[in-house]
Amino acid sequence: MQLKIMPKKKRLSAGRVPLILFLCQMISALDVPLDSKLLEDLVQPPTITQQSPKDYIVDPRENIVIQCEAQGKPPPSFSWTRNGTHFDIDKDPLVTMKAGSGTLIMNIMSEGKAETYEGVYQCTARNERGAAVSNNIVVRPSRSPLWTKEKLEPITLRSGQSLVLPCRPPIGLPPAIIFWMDNSFQRLPQSERVSQGLNGDLYFSNVLPEDSREDYICYARFNHTQTIQQKQPISVKVILAKSSRERPPTFLTPQGNASNKEELRGNVLSLECIAEGLPTPVIYWIKEDGTLPINRTFYRNFQKTLQITQVSEADSGKYQCIAKNALGVIHHTISVTVKAAPYWIMAPQNLVLSPGEDGALICRANGNPKPRISWLSNGVPIEIAPDDPSRKINGDTIIFSSVQERSSAVYQCNASNEYGYLLGNAFVNVLAEPPRILTSENTLYQVIANRPALLDCAFFGSPLPTIEWFKGTKGSALREDTYVLHENGTLEIPVAQKDSTGTYTCVARNKLGMAKNEVHLEIKDPTRIIKQPEYAVVQRGSTVSFECKVKHDHTLIPTVIWLKDNGELPSDGRFTVDKDQLVVADVSDNDGGTYTCLANTTLDNVSASAVLSVVAPTPTPAPIYDVPNPPFDLELTDQLDKSVQLSWTPGDDNNSPITKFIIEYEDAMHEAGLWHHQTEVPGTQTTAQLKLSPYVNYSFRVMAENSLGRSLPSEASEQYLTKAAEPDKNPVTVEGLGSEPDNLVITWQPLNGFESNGPGLQYKVSWRQKDGDDEWTSVVVANVSKYIVSGTPTFVPYLIKVQALNDVGFAPEPAVVMGHSGEDLPMVAPGNVHVTVVNSTLAEVHWDPVPLKSVRGHLQGYRIYYWTDQNSSKRNRRHIEKKILTFQGSKTHGMLPGLEPFSHYTLNVRVVNGKGEGPASPDRVFHTPEGVPSAPSSLKIVNPTLDSLTLEWDPPSHPNGILTEYTLKYQPINLTHELGPLVDLKIPANKTRWTLKNLNFSTRYKFYFYAQTSAGSGSQITEEAVTTVDEAGILPPDVGAGKAMASRQVDIATQGWFIGLMCAVALLILILLIVCFIRRNKGGKYPVKEKEDAHPDPEIQPMKEDDGTFGEYSDAEDHKPLKKGSRTPSDRTVKKEDSDDSLVDYGEGVNGQFNEDGSFIGQYSGKKEKEPAEGNESSEAPSPVNAMNSFV
Repeated sequence: MQLKIMPKKKRLSAGRVPLILFLCQMISALDVPLDSKLLEDLVQPPTITQQSPKDYIVDPRENIVIQCEAQGKPPPSFSWTRNGTHFDIDKDPLVTMKAGSGTLIMNIMSEGKAETYEGVYQCTARNERGAAVSNNIVVRPSRSPLWTKEKLEPITLRSGQSLVLPCRPPIGLPPAIIFWMDNSFQRLPQSERVSQGLNGDLYFSNVLPEDSREDYICYARFNHTQTIQQKQPISVKVILAKSSRERPPTFLTPQGNASNKEELRGNVLSLECIAEGLPTPVIYWIKEDGTLPINRTFYRNFQKTLQITQVSEADSGKYQCIAKNALGVIHHTISVTVKAAPYWIMAPQNLVLSPGEDGALICRANGNPKPRISWLSNGVPIEIAPDDPSRKINGDTIIFSSVQERSSAVYQCNASNEYGYLLGNAFVNVLAEPPRILTSENTLYQVIANRPALLDCAFFGSPLPTIEWFKGTKGSALREDTYVLHENGTLEIPVAQKDSTGTYTCVARNKLGMAKNEVHLEIKDPTRIIKQPEYAVVQRGSTVSFECKVKHDHTLIPTVIWLKDNGELPSDGRFTVDKDQLVVADVSDNDGGTYTCLANTTLDNVSASAVLSVVAPTPTPAPIYDVPNPPFDLELTDQLDKSVQLSWTPGDDNNSPITKFIIEYEDAMHEAGLWHHQTEVPGTQTTAQLKLSPYVNYSFRVMAENSLGRSLPSEASEQYLTKAAEPDKNPVTVEGLGSEPDNLVITWQPLNGFESNGPGLQYKVSWRQKDGDDEWTSVVVANVSKYIVSGTPTFVPYLIKVQALNDVGFAPEPAVVMGHSGEDLPMVAPGNVHVTVVNSTLAEVHWDPVPLKSVRGHLQGYRIYYWTDQNSSKRNRRHIEKKILTFQGSKTHGMLPGLEPFSHYTLNVRVVNGKGEGPASPDRVFHTPEGVPSAPSSLKIVNPTLDSLTLEWDPPSHPNGILTEYTLKYQPINLTHELGPLVDLKIPANKTRWTLKNLNFSTRYKFYFYAQTSAGSGSQITEEAVTTVDEAGILPPDVGAGKAMASRQVDIATQGWFIGLMCAVALLILILLIVCFIRRNKGGKYPVKEKEDAHPDPEIQPMKEDDGTFGEYSDAEDHKPLKKGSRTPSDRTVKKEDSDDSLVDYGEGVNGQFNEDGSFIGQYSGKKEKEPAEGNESSEAPSPVNAMNSFV
C-alpha cells in the first residue's frame, strides 16, 4: 500500500531541512519563495515585504527614509503617490530612490526642511503579473515646542489644605513625557498624598509644612528629538496651622459622580481617580458589572491609576473608584466603551492555481463599528478595474472559477472604519508546472537505531502534487501506522530499527506529470561505553589508570578524547593515553579532579567521568567496602511479542558479594523518563526472561544490591517496541450524574498509555433506563473521560457501562453501574405544617413528607424559613431578615431554638434536593408567650433632700411581654457597712419616676430595682445614694462615681471648734494605723484596710479654692477611666451592663459571715476590691457630722 501525503502533522525539524524545503507548503497557502537556481523560470506577482509605519514621525534633524521593499519575478518597478497624486521624484533633487527597491530618501541634512515633505505617501510595486500597494504612510516631522511665557505667583496655604500644581505642557509630536523635578534635577518624591496625574499636574491630597519649596518645576521630555523643555518654577509656602480640621474625601479629578472613557481595542486602558481629604484618602477600584482581568490589570501611582493592557470589547462596562478615609467614602463611576479599529479575522492569502482550477480569496475583518470591506485589483478599485470573467465578488470573498493565465493579478482588501483601516495584498498566480523534486538524488541518511529518521522530499508543482513513498526497488508498501508523512513531503520514521535500512522512493504527481527521487537510509548501532572509568583514591607518587572501553557500530570510527575538569589534559609526559585507558604516573596533588572519557562518531557521542582524589601515603590501606558498581553491557535477545531475554555484565562488588539484581523498565512511548519495577533475580544470575505488555516501547536498566546497599542504575538497554493488542481492562470509576434536568453526564477514569495496548484508544459508552425495556444505546468516543447524553427524563435511574477498544479490538465486557439523570427543583411543598410552641424561646415544627416522585432528585432534607413580624411596619417586608434551619434526610419535624419571647413569627417549609429548593408551604403564624424582662435600661437618683430621694429610670430595652409592675427594694447602710432592714415597694408599670419620703437624714441607701411581666421578674439594677445633712448650711452631697462634692456657705475651716475636732480625728487615725500595723505583723486579719479602700478617709480630700467646695482627688493620671472600684457617674445614671452589684457584694457571697442566729457580722465591701485604689478616692463628702459619727 502506498503512503499518500495527508496534511495533518507538522513535526519537521527545521535544523535538518534547508529553507527551500518549505516551498511546497507555502505554494499552497502563501507565496512562492523564489530560488534563483531551482526556480529560475517561474514568475510571481509582486509582494510588499517591508514598508514604513502608517503613522511615521520623523526626526527633522535627519534625512527622511520612507521604506518600500517588494519581491517578485520579474523584479518589480516602483512608483509613489503623495497626497493622492503622482510623486515625480526626478523633479526634486533632494529625493532619491534606493537602487533595487522603492525606498525613498529625502536628503534634508544638506538643505531643505522636513516640513516640506509632510504628507501622505503610498508605494506601488508592479511587474507583468500585477501591482501591489503599500499602506498610506503619513509622514510628519517631530515637534518639541517651548512653554509659553507666564508669570507664576507664589502659592501660600495652610497645612492640611489640598493643592494642584498645573503643568499644561506644550503640545508636541509625539506627546511629551511629563515629570516633576527641582532645581538640582532630582525627582520630587511622590506618595499616596502627593502624586502626578495622567495630565501631568501635581496633586496634593493635603499639604504639610515640609512641602514648602520654591522650585516645583514641570519638565516635558520629547523622546523623538531627545529634547527636554522646562516650565517656570512654582513657589509653594505651607503655613503650619494650629489645628487642621479633618475632612472626608472629595475628588480632585475627575469631577462629578460619573464620567465616560473611550479606548481602542489592543491599547492600554488607563483610568485615574485622585482625591483630597484629611487624613489622606486611599483609592480602591472595582468593576460594577464584572471582575477585573487578573493577568492584565495593573495599579499605578499608588492605586490612583488603574491600567488594563490589551483591552478588548469585553472590558467595556462601568468601573468605580472609591476614595476612603476615616471620615467618609465617595465613589466615582467611569463608563468605559471599547471601540476597535479593524483587525484581521482572516487576512487574504496568496493563491497559486493552475489553469482551469477554482479558488477563492477571503478577507474577513472585525472592528467596532463593523468595518466596511472594499476590493482593489492591482491598486485600482475593483469596480473600475478591467473585467475578469473568472472572477466573482461576494462581499468579503472573491470567487475564481476556471482561471486562466490572464487571471493573475494582485488584489488588495481594504477594511476600514472611523478608527482606522487595514490593507492586505494577496496575489492570484496562475501557473501550469509539472512536479519537481527539489531534494538531491540518492541522498544518504544515516541514523542511530531507536531514534527518529527524517527523509526529505521537497517538491513543487502546479496543481499541487500528491506525494507517495515506496520502500525498496520492488515498491514494497509502507504501513501508515509506522510512518508519518508531513505536508512538506518529509517521511518520518518515529523509531528507526535495523530493519528500516533500505532505499526509499518519493513520487510526486499532478495532472501535468510525475517526478520521483530515491534516498537511502542506514541504521547504525549506538555508541556505548561498556567499561567506564571508576572513582579512584591514590597516594602521592603512585600510578593510576582509568579504563574506558567503547562499543560502537563497525561502520563508524569513534574518536576517544580524555578531558580533565572539562578541559584538555595537561601537556605532561606523565599522562599516557592508550587504546582503552588513561594512565597517570607519579601522581601529584594537582592531578586530583574529574576525568572524562568522551567517545565521538559522526552520528552520536557518549561520555563517562570519574573523580581522582590524591591523598598522603599510608602504611597499609584498608580494604574499601561499598555498594556495588552498576551493571553494564545490557543486551536484549530472543525478542518475542510478549517476552524478551535481558543479559548484563555485573560491576565490581566492592568487597561485598552481590545478593540480587533489580530490573526496571521505561515506556518511552507513553511515560518517557519514568522507571517501573519489573522483577528481581538472585545475585548469581546475569540473565532474566521478562514478560512484556503489548504496544510498549521498552527500555530496561539493572541495579545490583549487596549488604551495604543498592548500586546506581545501569545505562538503559536498547529500546524494544512490542506489537499492539486489544485492551485487557476497562476504565474504572464510571459514574452517571446529570448536570441539567434533561441530561446524563457519564464520566470515567481513562486508561493510561501503558494500558491502551495499542494505537487508536477509544471508548464505547452504553446506557439504558434501569426500569425500562429499552435496548442499550451505544456510542464510540475518542480518548476522553466524559460523555453527555441529552434529552433524558428528569432524575431517572440508568444502567451504564464503558468499554475500551483500540485499532486491534475490544476489551472484555465491562461491569454495569447505575447512575441518575439530572435533577430538577422539587415540585411539591410539604403539607400539614403545624407549630407547637414549647416555651417563650423554643417551638417545634411538624410537617408531612412530600412524595418521593415530586422530589425529582436526591432528597437532601427539609428547610424551614422563619422570621418575626414585629418590625414589619417599620421597613419593607422584602428586607425582613429570615432565618433558616435545615434538617437532613427525611425528618418530618424539627425544633426552632433562640426565639424572641412575646413575638409574632411566620414560617414555611421547603423540601431540598441536589438542585435546590422546592416551593414553600403556606405560611404558618405562631406566637411566643411572654418571658421575663431584661433589667431597666438605666437608674439614676436625683434631688436628694434631708428625708427623701427621687428615682428616675428607663424601661427595659427588652420587655419580652407586657410589664405589670416594677419592684423597688432598698435598705440603709450604716457607717460600719451593716445592712439595715429591707423595704419592698411595688410601683405601677406606667411610672418612670418615684420619690421616697420619710428617709433618715445623712444615711446611705442601697436600691434594688427590677421589672415584672406575667412570666416573672427580670434582672435587677442596683444603685446607692445618700440623703443630705442639715448642718451649718452644708448642701447635700451629690452621690456620684466615687466623687464626693459639698458646698459651704460659711468658712468652717477657720472655726476653732472645727480645728480642734480635726486634730482629734487625726490623732485617732494615727492610733488606728499603729494598731493595724501591729495586728498585721502578728498575722491577724485587718478588715479596716478593706474599708479604707472602699470608703477612703474624707480628711485627705483636697479642697478647691475657686468655688469653696471639696474637689475630688486625682493623681497624675486623672484622665484615666475609672478604676474597677469606682462608683457610678456623677449624674447617678447606671447602665444595665454596669449595674453588677448584688447582695453578694454586701456579704451574702462566699466572703460573708453570719452568727448562729443569722445576723450579719461581715463588713461592707465593694465587688471589685481585690486591687487597692490608686488614690484616696471617697464616695462621701467630708463633714463634721460624718467625722464624729465615725468614732461613735
